[in-house]
Amino acid sequence: MTSPPVTPALELDGVSFAYGRVPVLHDVSLQVIEGQFVAVVGGNGSGKTTLMKLALGLLRPTAGRVRLFGTPLESFRSWNEIGYVPQRAMAASALPVSVDEVVASGLAAKARPFGRRRPEELARIEHVVELLGLDRSRRSRMSELSGGQQQRALIARALVTAPRLLIMDEPTAGVDADARDVLRDSLEHLVDVEGMAVVYVSHDPEGFAGLADRVVEVCAGQVGVDVPTVAPRAAVDMG
Repeated sequence: MTSPPVTPALELDGVSFAYGRVPVLHDVSLQVIEGQFVAVVGGNGSGKTTLMKLALGLLRPTAGRVRLFGTPLESFRSWNEIGYVPQRAMAASALPVSVDEVVASGLAAKARPFGRRRPEELARIEHVVELLGLDRSRRSRMSELSGGQQQRALIARALVTAPRLLIMDEPTAGVDADARDVLRDSLEHLVDVEGMAVVYVSHDPEGFAGLADRVVEVCAGQVGVDVPTVAPRAAVDMG
């Protein structure tokens, strides 16, 4: 029996983008399906971050189409299904808030009167805090944490809505080896157990070695042929 076609979590079809008259991306096509870990690599200024901003609707393409779970970007409304971890924001370390407050802020769009949380929301907060190894730091202020712990708190914030697609931009930048190991274990759980699609933008191969199903390179404004992974996960047939 032929399997039904899989709707990609993220699909870029012939996408181009320019800042004014300066072209950044040209005729880019990329698909990411649920349960797949795709690493996006490329040098500084290659267009990696621009590519992710297009996927998130933060920028609009000058040509081509972006779809999220089969829905054109301009019509997509289920943003709770998308998690985004930007490059580490240094300002987060100065916030006078606890880890719990940072994580719970990811649910702001679902806030009930007087800040009351549904049992399932409380359970999800507990889950992501434990998953990211922050259960002993929940009451700590962000300013009291190491850089790696701060980054993990921001990742937990992105995960608290139980997204189906997680986009991460340089998640291991400036974090220590212990934080990197916790992040790797967490990402493996998210993909293998929760079936999440992960797009991991990085210039650091050690951050995704052994996790990525595919590694694609952005070079000169185009997405090239997949490059070999180091100790790849099980191959995913893209058709």
